[in-house]
Amino acid sequence: MTTLERPQPLLSMAEKTAAIDAICARARILPVITIAREQDILPLADALAAGGIRTLEVTLRSEHGLKAIEVLRAERPELCVGAGTVLDGRMFAAVEAAGAQFVVTPGITPALLDAGVHSDIPLLPGISTPSEIMSGYALGYRRFKLFPAEISGGVAAIKAFAGPFSDIRFCPTGGVNSANARNYMALPNVMCVGGTWMLDSSWIKNGDWARIEASSAEAMALLENNG
Repeated sequence: MTTLERPQPLLSMAEKTAAIDAICARARILPVITIAREQDILPLADALAAGGIRTLEVTLRSEHGLKAIEVLRAERPELCVGAGTVLDGRMFAAVEAAGAQFVVTPGITPALLDAGVHSDIPLLPGISTPSEIMSGYALGYRRFKLFPAEISGGVAAIKAFAGPFSDIRFCPTGGVNSANARNYMALPNVMCVGGTWMLDSSWIKNGDWARIEASSAEAMALLENNG
């Protein structure tokens, strides 16, 4: 389908910005989930939810990503399920068809930004430079993922972005952990953080769902007590 043939989205960019705000306000943490085994989909989601993490970013870094989104949307409708590591328009269309409620990308391309403009699924594009912010800004984007956050300047970069981009807010991801998450969340232009520290791969491999639940609860308490 060409750009001229696409149906116009029902939601404006401002409405999609508001949707991202609502998602991030509820989440506080977006767990960056990579599913290695199909049988882990539901118990992992249940462990996270039991610990208070009910907004999930399921990445397409494995062959099970799309299946996980489909299963969770069908079997756990109370959760908010988004798609991460979306790299191109084909992937965007696939996660849209799978039922993703939001989309997160590690970077931006004209095709991805265009896909977000023409979809009713809110897109959180990944950026690491002012020029990338400006590319999205020109199309109406006001919410971005800073990635990889720590090596792209971290807290200091987000503070600096507040000057020229006063209406922009961020979800920093990449190097965010229990030791620095509160520093990010203390910034007025940070709406939530992304991370994996509550998802140790060995816990998932061993089916240690109780440990993931406990770690998730600790992570939520850490940020809820951030003021």
